[in-house]
Amino acid sequence: MKRSDINYLIGRATQCFENNGWALPPNPKWDVTDFGLGDWREHGLVLVNLANEPEYCEKLMYVQRGMVTPAHTHAIKKEDIICRWGELRIAVWKGKPNQSTRNEFSIHVNGVPQLVRSGDLIKLRAGERITLVPGVYHEFASNSDECIIGEVSTANDDTNDNFFVNPEIGRFSDIDEDEPASVRLLHEK
Repeated sequence: MKRSDINYLIGRATQCFENNGWALPPNPKWDVTDFGLGDWREHGLVLVNLANEPEYCEKLMYVQRGMVTPAHTHAIKKEDIICRWGELRIAVWKGKPNQSTRNEFSIHVNGVPQLVRSGDLIKLRAGERITLVPGVYHEFASNSDECIIGEVSTANDDTNDNFFVNPEIGRFSDIDEDEPASVRLLHEK
């Protein structure tokens, strides 16, 4: 991923957060990824870690229309994904997507159990949330031009607790230093 693209996305995310009343903490901990797939416009995500404690984590995320966070699950982490601004769509599966076609299961949307089938798309408007438990695969993207997403979860371990369907995916992108960094990313030394 080019550093110029990372700088651009951090700038766009910062502007979107400010325009919509989301103040960032001092020295925010940024994470920007194309999931190692080489095209952030198709597979990309901008994150700010607001808290990452042994018991819990909170993140604020930004996506533009077209940017998809690919299908993945967690073995340990339970999380609420919250649409904070814009409209978000989330596909969910009980088990690996190619092995769980149309399986019925219950998932909490806005705190209420809802019966869904593997592969269903759930749309969230600003303020709405979905609770994802370990083993539920999920993929999300923006239905609006831009979207702000919140995450509140149990402890976060991006290195060891992200299991993507596509084996080509890497959680952290290699960086092509084509210009100076506006900020250093969370995983950079």
